[in-house]
This record gives sequence, structure tokens and C-alpha cells, in this order.
Amino acid sequence: MPNVTETTENGLYYRQWSPEKSTPKAAVLLIHGLGEHCQRYNALGSYLSNAGFILSSMDLPCHGQSEGRRGHVDSFDVFQRAVLSLYEKIRTAHPETPIFLLGHSMGGLIATKLLLEHQDKFSGALLSGAAIQSPQEPPAWQVVVIKTIAKLFPKAAMLQLDASAVSRDPKVVEKYMVDPLVSKDKLSAKFLVEMTNTMQECKTQATKITLPILIMHGSADVMTAPEGSKLLHQSVNSSDKALKLYEGLFHEIFNEPEAQDIYAEITDWMTKRI
Repeated sequence: MPNVTETTENGLYYRQWSPEKSTPKAAVLLIHGLGEHCQRYNALGSYLSNAGFILSSMDLPCHGQSEGRRGHVDSFDVFQRAVLSLYEKIRTAHPETPIFLLGHSMGGLIATKLLLEHQDKFSGALLSGAAIQSPQEPPAWQVVVIKTIAKLFPKAAMLQLDASAVSRDPKVVEKYMVDPLVSKDKLSAKFLVEMTNTMQECKTQATKITLPILIMHGSADVMTAPEGSKLLHQSVNSSDKALKLYEGLFHEIFNEPEAQDIYAEITDWMTKRI
């Protein structure tokens, strides 16, 4: 059984799964996706801790048990600052332990942006269904309208996610829908602009990334485009990079029926790079 600890500091909720007795092989810093929270990764945390890894995560600002208005941020930098605070907590507690970065969906986008400036902090990165590209790119006129609204009414509610396709397992979808810590609030105009700008920044600057990286995506994902992961894989300058497309899998590959096999794959990938 993993040793699970949780704390709340400065309005942010942190959660960590650690091996009960053994010295950890490495630590994994997990960034969850849009609207969700870190406790949805309990199964992954248990698996990794049993394999000798620490999984350390947090509820991002405006998510889960952390403070902030749901569906709105003034700047995506608030996420980066929060993730860096978690990194410092891990590094202080484990000064010699390798740290891997793992981001899912919007967390994959945040992780990619973080790597543009801070990849030297990590031994490798793993991305799951990263939100690098939207499945349906909005027309130019719509982008202009949203940007205009974001300037005049930044908190205006604009878009609500359809989470019915997070997994092929209907029990996962049902649990997601009734989870009180999962936000179903509409995204603000400012949030949409900030996310779109971050996507563009990551696409244009991905060549800066040189650390070992594993990019994963369900081929049947309709919430974030697999094409974005393909583009990212082509763009990064890592000599050690891999793209894994899981045929027929939906958005949350860690919550698909094949999850245990994927847990084993990422554990093996990290072990070979310690």
C-alpha cells in the first residue's frame, strides 16, 4: 500500500503517493487536466508507488480543492507558478532524486510550456493526450470575437466541455459526471484566449525541447487532437523521443480498460532513464 499524504498551503491542495518502505527510484510530478483534480489519479499513484516511485501532484489553481474561480484565469502563468511550487517541494524533500514531468490534457499543455524554460529540472517528460491542438479549429472570425470579448468582459462564460468521451468505460464517465470536485463550469473568454495563445507558443517553440520525452495519445480522442501530439513529436529536438498512439483509445488513456498495461509502459520507460 502507498503512503498517501495531503496538505493545503497558500490556497493549493497537494497530494503525494510514496513507496511505503523502499527508497524511491524517482519522483513523478503530475499535472492533471482541465476541470479535474489529482485524486482521479489514485490508481496510477498506487501503481507507481508499488513500483518504487513517488507520484506528487496538486489541484491546479481554480480546480478541485484549490482556491480560484472555476473556469477562469487571468493568465496561464498562474498554472506554471503553481507547478513550480510543487517542483520545489519535491526537490527540497528529495534533493538527489530524479524527477519526471507527467502532464495530461491541459496538464500536458502546461507541462510543454514549462519545458520551454525549465526542462533542465527534469530527467524526462511524459505527455498524455496533450492539448496542443483542438479537434476543431475555430474560424478566424470566431477567434477575433472571443479575443474582443476577453478584453471587454474577461470572465464572460463561453464554452462548456463535453466530457462524455473521456473514456470507453461508461463507469469512468459516470463517476466523472457525479464527482463534486470536477468542475462543470463554462470556460471564460479570457481562459480560452490564454489557452489558445499557450498552444500557439508551444507549437512555435517546441524545438527548444531536448530532454527525453514520451508523447502518448488515444487515436480516437475527440477532446484533444492526436495531430497535436504528432506535430509536437516532429518538432521537439530530443534525441530520445517517442510517439505512442493507442489505437481506438479515448482521451483519458490512464482511465481506459488498457490502463494497467499503460502504467507498466510508462514505469518501464522511466526506469530505463533513471
